[in-house]
Formats: sequence, C-alpha cells, structure tokens
Amino acid sequence: MSGAGAPEITVDGTGLKVTIVAGQWHTEISEGLLAGAHRVLDASGAVITEVRVPGSFELPVVAKAALDAGADAVVALGVIIRGGTPHFEFVSDAATSGLTQVAIVTGKPVGFGVLTLEDEQQGIDRAGLPGSKEDKGAEAAEAALATAVLLREIRSA
Repeated sequence: MSGAGAPEITVDGTGLKVTIVAGQWHTEISEGLLAGAHRVLDASGAVITEVRVPGSFELPVVAKAALDAGADAVVALGVIIRGGTPHFEFVSDAATSGLTQVAIVTGKPVGFGVLTLEDEQQGIDRAGLPGSKEDKGAEAAEAALATAVLLREIRSA
C-alpha cells in the first residue's frame, strides 16, 4: 500500500484558519475523508471552516477563493473513480494541476486529499473508515497544517 513509510506529523495549529473544501461525489468515501481531516484539525487547535463543492473539478477555484478570503491553508478532499471514458483523466489532471497552481499563486498550502481510484474499494481502503488501511483525509490535513506552520516560521524569520 502506498502509505508505507508515511511520516507521523503532529502540529500545533493554534491560530491557523484552515478551510476544508470537499467534493460531494462518493458519499461514504468522502465522509470518511472529512472525518479524518476534522479529527486532525480539531486536535491541532486550528479554526476550521468546511465548504462542499459539487465535485473534484471545482476544488481549485473554491480553494483559491478560501485562501484569498484569509484562510492560512486549505485541505482539498475529493474522490475520482475511473470509468469507461477519458473523463477520469481530465478531471484528475484538472484537480491536481489546479490545486498545485492555487498553492503556488497564493503562496499558501493546499493539503491534497483527492483520491484517484480504479474502483470504490480502493477508496474505502484509504478513507479512514473502520477497517481502512489508510486515512488520506487525516494525512492531507496534517500536510496542510505542517506546511502552514513552516511557512509562518520562514516568513517571520
């Protein structure tokens, strides 16, 4: 499983404003990702806002709006499952490239919790649900928090 070797990250997010931007497709998996992100952010002391978007394609524009509105970091959560058409590649690329651009343009972190999957079971295995092998929502939140704290330290040095 790809999560092997992942670092253990614990961050004090006190004073940080973090927005979770989550797609609505594949409810069971999405809710698992959200729960993991909330668990990490709640424990960190960050101030959390959650917004839902129709799907993963919409994540970049809403993530940018949240960061422009004052969020210190965004946790982007989405689920894209391969189907029988090229739609999977287009949406996966748009979400990934778009979120990368948002982070670069704003200079603020975007925790990447967009699952690109062959089937629903892969998502269930990664969603932090009971019996899941990984918790990608939690990992995305940890990455966003750790990067926000690091950027704050660099900028105040």
